[in-house]
Amino acid sequence: MESAGKSRTPESFNIENGSTKDDNFIEAVPASAHSLGHDSWQQVGLMLATGFNCGWLLSFSNLMLVPLGWGWGIPCLFLVALFTWYANWLLAGFHFIDGQRFIRYKDLIGHLFGKKMYYVTWISQSAILILGNMGFILLGGRGLKEINLMFSDSAMRLLYYIIITGVTYLIFSFVVPNMSAIRLWLGASTILTFGYIGVLLVIVVKDGKSNSHRDYEVKGSIMDKLLNAFGAISVIIVCNTSGILPEIQSTLRKPAVKNMRRALAVQFTAGLAVYYGVSILGYWAYGSEVSDFLPKALSGPKWAKVLINLAAFLQNVISQHVRLFSASD
Repeated sequence: MESAGKSRTPESFNIENGSTKDDNFIEAVPASAHSLGHDSWQQVGLMLATGFNCGWLLSFSNLMLVPLGWGWGIPCLFLVALFTWYANWLLAGFHFIDGQRFIRYKDLIGHLFGKKMYYVTWISQSAILILGNMGFILLGGRGLKEINLMFSDSAMRLLYYIIITGVTYLIFSFVVPNMSAIRLWLGASTILTFGYIGVLLVIVVKDGKSNSHRDYEVKGSIMDKLLNAFGAISVIIVCNTSGILPEIQSTLRKPAVKNMRRALAVQFTAGLAVYYGVSILGYWAYGSEVSDFLPKALSGPKWAKVLINLAAFLQNVISQHVRLFSASD
């Protein structure tokens, strides 16, 4: 019995090689709202690349680099990216363990660490995803209010824009019932993402060249700097990882482990280059005075600000929906 157990482990699960015996057969898995084993790695990679380039990147310069400055900020950006890439690469290898497939993060943790950790993970993951989705709604409402302010001096209260955003997200959730169905929207998502980011970068670079009085000093007391630095590092971690990798991986075609790692490579190269590029250029252009919502700092023109806010709002609908799938599954 002991020798049989030892010989089974390398064959059934090999995380470093990323190839498992389990990836070659279909086994019973829990019921899911997703279409399991349906999507290509290119589709998932594009979804990750565009999903992480959501409207939140308009705040990254302020949240990530202002508290750290150049000296600590740039090394932290790339070290955390490298760490999270490798952590997600390892996590993808846990999709199959001893003939069992894990399509939810909480199920995987429960299998490895016991029932208590299952409930801890379930509660914490659900809370994080729900709070994240609330953040998307707030951000969407803020974008709509910024658009209205460009045409009227008497804008409605932010509350009404939040309600409009919430209703929009609700309608979209009925139109796109699962993660695989979002592929029909990825083309529009890609155009929106790189369209508004392209316009944004042109204006940011123009503002940066004309701004000769940039200040990059990290302000505050020692305690303020320390606390803000930890907050910035936490934002860098969040902007690089979804916390729902097993759920996303469940939609991939076989071999699921290899394909998930390919999709991660797309996110951490093409996707990361964009949202890190916006963050770094925003900080370079405006220094420590960069706005917590980048479009507010842009010099114009008005049509560009409207386009950026509207495109970011629409892209947020898709990015938020990807995270909502896992919170509700």
